[in-house]
Amino acid sequence: MASFPPDEIIPAQGTSSDSMSGAIRTEDGPKLKGHQRLLNRLQRMTSTPSLEQIGRSRSSSTGLRRVGKGTMSCISLSSTLSHGQCWESSSSPQIYGKSPHDRHDEDTGPIRIVETELLPPNGSKQATIALPAEMRPCSRGSLLKSTDILVKADAALDESVLSEALPENQNKNYWDTLPVEVQLRILSCLMPKELARAARVSKTWHTLCFDGQLWTKFDTSTFYSSISREALVGLIFSAGPFIKYLNMRGCIQMEKAWLEHGEQLADACRNLASINLEDCHIDNMTLTFLLVRNPGLVRISMGAHSTISNSELNVISKSCPLLEYLDLSWCRNLISAKGLKRVVRSCHQLKELRIGEFRAVDNEFMQALFETNTLETLILSHCSALTDDSLKILSHGSDPKIDILTGRPIVPARTLKHLDLSRCRGISDVGIGHLAGFTPELESLQLSFCSSLGNDSITNLIRTTPRLARLDIEELEELTNNVLIALSKAPCASRLEHLNISYCEKLGDTGMMQVLKNCPNLRSLDLDNTRVSDITLMEMCTQMRKRGFGVKLPKCGLRVAVFDCGNVTWGGVREVLSNNTFVPRFAEAEALATKPEEESESGLSSPSSSTSSVTILPPPPPPPETTQFTADLYPNEIIQLKCFYGWQQTVDRHTKRVLDGNLGAAMRLERKWANCMIANEEAEAGGAGARRRRRRARDAEMLYNLDDDDDAEYGYGPAGLASLGNRRRRARSGGCVVM
Repeated sequence: MASFPPDEIIPAQGTSSDSMSGAIRTEDGPKLKGHQRLLNRLQRMTSTPSLEQIGRSRSSSTGLRRVGKGTMSCISLSSTLSHGQCWESSSSPQIYGKSPHDRHDEDTGPIRIVETELLPPNGSKQATIALPAEMRPCSRGSLLKSTDILVKADAALDESVLSEALPENQNKNYWDTLPVEVQLRILSCLMPKELARAARVSKTWHTLCFDGQLWTKFDTSTFYSSISREALVGLIFSAGPFIKYLNMRGCIQMEKAWLEHGEQLADACRNLASINLEDCHIDNMTLTFLLVRNPGLVRISMGAHSTISNSELNVISKSCPLLEYLDLSWCRNLISAKGLKRVVRSCHQLKELRIGEFRAVDNEFMQALFETNTLETLILSHCSALTDDSLKILSHGSDPKIDILTGRPIVPARTLKHLDLSRCRGISDVGIGHLAGFTPELESLQLSFCSSLGNDSITNLIRTTPRLARLDIEELEELTNNVLIALSKAPCASRLEHLNISYCEKLGDTGMMQVLKNCPNLRSLDLDNTRVSDITLMEMCTQMRKRGFGVKLPKCGLRVAVFDCGNVTWGGVREVLSNNTFVPRFAEAEALATKPEEESESGLSSPSSSTSSVTILPPPPPPPETTQFTADLYPNEIIQLKCFYGWQQTVDRHTKRVLDGNLGAAMRLERKWANCMIANEEAEAGGAGARRRRRRARDAEMLYNLDDDDDAEYGYGPAGLASLGNRRRRARSGGCVVM
């Protein structure tokens, strides 16, 4: 058998020339026979991934020789040998390179050098090479899979790299490395009950959880019904010195604890600035301890406390000179005007006084309020003892000086901003008239259920309150549309946000139309059980469109309640739903499309004498589809409607879709609902229903004619129809029937 020339073989030192014989022939050479042919076509199969790690590649699928590095390895599984031996024969190919025909080309094929270390020391042809550690059998007669070996090797490599790169961060406690301020800021997000549980982790956490910065506000309003008395007592004892705002409202489980540990609890809480003890069943002795040991109290709320008497008010007047807020509503059993007078005269910084359901109001108490003149909020609702003389003393004093020219008292203006006189049955137009001109800072006025009030007093008061933003005149049956017209012309019209005229059955569209046009900042309207009709709803829609459109999702800008309004039909409700989805998309697109046309027409002028008669026309404007009108528009604000209960579910679903920005689904819902309502009316129009419908129309016409005679008295329009009991009927406006 022929061999390669000697210059093709580079043996190492000490390498036998016999081992270098038996080169492989290519297809261009002589035809191979016998075992040489078999060895030439034998595929090299890698038996271990360790061979790939040293750079050896797999042989090609063809029978040709390899151009790159390559070898053939075999592993003996004989039990007489050690784990893996490599048998080498002088006849087996050991050199893979170029053929003799290609040796004049560029020499890129490497040649394998057979080292002498691989040969046995006795010079035999057999050599034994031990398997790598990862391929040694884990059990008798079995080898590890190559995939398992690779996974374990990669995991071991990752662990070694991580251990070398981050040796210090394996068991590092990041919480201890944070500054104390950051730790306290994180713990401040926990509720008091959760802080108490976290304090059991360790002594360090106990110190952090009961730091004074976390317990300045102790509010039990969210968990008072789920915490035990012992836990509450323990928390107050632990955090008491740090608490500034204590809210124990509704903690009835503390009734026994106040009796047993009242003095100790009061000793623990000595830095209170605000305390709320409504409906917590605290005894008078513990309350006295708390008031005496906290002279810096600014807010005290003890509403609905049946055991408070003048003695506690006396303690407040002596121990709480910085008091600004006092709530004694519904404490009507043991409190008199004398005790309140002491508090008002001793607490010179008192700004808010709530004494609802107080039945012992007298002139001396009102004189004390007039002299101090520091109150900004005065709640006197349900005070049956309040009279016109009491309001006169509150506004003018007991013996004021009178201006000779105007006949008005010369007294300083009141600082009142919020006045609640609802359900005070003893006051009339005379008492309300005393307030006119002396409350210029008034922002909220509540006169609900004062049935004896009329137009004149309220009109005069509205004209002298330029900052009025909330007006509540519910169930004043004597009011007419003149009040609403005066309100629309008053200085406070631009500031008005809330208006409640529910159950004012003489108020209708005539007054509400003027209010809607002149009060652009309205946020809430209560119109239930009034004579408003669909015309008012249409005007609301017009005013809401003036608030503009934008790319942001809409929000509720006006809340309207019109349930139990007999003149409001489903047609008016549909108008509101349609307005909530109205967006001027096509109008905006047309405006953008016609703008280039106007500019081009304005740019064309008469040709000059120096130019030719040929006129070059400008390029045509782009069609509406190519304009820059790409952003979706939504109404900035929509109307949230409360209407007839049979329609309310549809209205709520429609409003939800609009707020979510799904205007298409809202439009489909409106269209289907309108079709359903039309079908129901058509079904009622046939047969005996037609006769009932004609009879109801005649009755409505008769009532309408009667209302025309009464409209001249209080300025009603043609839409001011009286309600037909519990029935609902169509609205009329100048002969135009809506739906």
